[in-house]
Amino acid sequence: MDMSSDSSSSDCQISMLWNWYTIDACFLSTSWHITNNGMFAATCIGVILMVVLLEFLRRLGKEYDALILRQFQRHVAAQSVAAAAKKEAPEPVSCCAPPPDEEEVEAAKPGPRTITFRATPLQQLIRSVIHAVTFGLAYIVMLLAMYFNGYIIISIIIGAGIGKFVCDWMVLKVVVGLDESSGGVAGIEEPTVCCG
Repeated sequence: MDMSSDSSSSDCQISMLWNWYTIDACFLSTSWHITNNGMFAATCIGVILMVVLLEFLRRLGKEYDALILRQFQRHVAAQSVAAAAKKEAPEPVSCCAPPPDEEEVEAAKPGPRTITFRATPLQQLIRSVIHAVTFGLAYIVMLLAMYFNGYIIISIIIGAGIGKFVCDWMVLKVVVGLDESSGGVAGIEEPTVCCG
């Protein structure tokens, strides 16, 4: 009976201390075994692209949340316009009408009102899928960093910088000359979307 171990797993150089291994480094499994400089360069480029993808998914999640919120705000604005038009229409006056209840009195008061938004099941499913993929990819990047390989950690940092630069470009619309009654400075209205 041959008791020798698999040669590919025994050749892996794995260290839980800071290292600069290139050839014979292994990541996540013995099947990701670096046997030449070309494979290591491809691994570093792949890690950079993985972190850029992670930044893109984070941005996608924020953009999708903003999209469904804008859809809800448009829906509420349309309903408010319809309600205002209905109030302006003359109502027949009756001498025997019952007094309005407390909810009607509250709704008729001027000032801000609070409306609760709840995502539809489909919207929540899409949000959950985006979050799960982002979360999973972030864990893979974390596991790669735990190999303490200097080249991989530098690749992660480079990927984060490129991802932030490409996918999270800050665009603000600042309105100059607002009166105090109009509410101040506007926030992010239409941020750019990564790669589009």
